[in-house]
Amino acid sequence: MQMIDIEQIPAGIIPPPIRVGGATISEEAIAGEMQYHPADSAGTAQLKAARALVVRELLRQRAAELGLDVTGEDETDLAIATLLDRELNIPEPSDDDCRRFHAAVPTRFSEPGRVRVRHVLLAAAPDDAEARDARYRLGQKLIEAIKSSPERFTEFAQRHSACPSRDEGGALGWLAPGQTVAELDRALQHLPKGLHERPLASRFGWHVVVIDERREGHAVPFERVAERVRHTLREQATRRALRHYLLALEARMGVDGIALDDESDSSLMQ
Repeated sequence: MQMIDIEQIPAGIIPPPIRVGGATISEEAIAGEMQYHPADSAGTAQLKAARALVVRELLRQRAAELGLDVTGEDETDLAIATLLDRELNIPEPSDDDCRRFHAAVPTRFSEPGRVRVRHVLLAAAPDDAEARDARYRLGQKLIEAIKSSPERFTEFAQRHSACPSRDEGGALGWLAPGQTVAELDRALQHLPKGLHERPLASRFGWHVVVIDERREGHAVPFERVAERVRHTLREQATRRALRHYLLALEARMGVDGIALDDESDSSLMQ
C-alpha cells in the first residue's frame, strides 16, 4: 500500500504505520529524513524519505541476519556496504558490450555544440510589466546602435548590463547546452552568428546577444570515451541488481504501509 500524501489526508484520517519485518518506521524518522529528498511538494518528499528508510531497514535487517555489526549509524553504514559487496553480483561489461552500447547511443557520448557569446542583460523582474516593456525598448535601441557601430557593444555592456560579465565587455565565453538560464539556453542553440535582431527574454529580463563563434557538436570515437561507457554500463547493471535484491528482501521480510518502486535504489546509488 502506497504512503498517502500528507497534504491530501482528510481530517481525522491517520495514515497506516510503515513496518519492515518487526520494525516500525516512525513519523519522526521520516520527517528527519525529508531534508535529504528535495521535491516539488512536501508529500513527495515524505514518500521519498519513507522509501529510503525502508530500503535502509531492509538492508540493516539482512546485515544483522549475517552477523554484521549494526549497533550504530556508522557501523550500520559499514555493514550495508559489506553486505552489498557480498551479495550483489554485478557482471563486468565486456569490451563488445561497451562498443555496442556506444554505437547504439552515439549522442550520449558526443561533444556538445558550443557557442561563444556576448550579451547585455537589461534586468527586469518577470512580474514587472512596465519595467520589462521599458527594458525591451532600450534593448531595441541598443541593437540599432550596435548595427551601425559594432565596436560600441563593450561600452553598452559596461553601462547597461546587470550581469557581472559587463566587466568583460559582456563576454560569457564558450557556452555548452545547460550552462545558462534555460530560456536563454534554448535560444542560443539555434541562433546564427552575429548580432541577434531583437532582445531575447529570460526570467532576469532582456538580453542583447551576439554570437561570435559557433562549434557544432560531433561524435567522439569509442576509444576516447571507453571508460565513460564502461562506467555507465556498470552503473546500469548495479541499479538492476540492487533493485531485484531489494524487491526480494521486501517480499521475504514483509513491508507494510508502503511499496518500493523502480527508484527506491536511488538514494543508495547516490
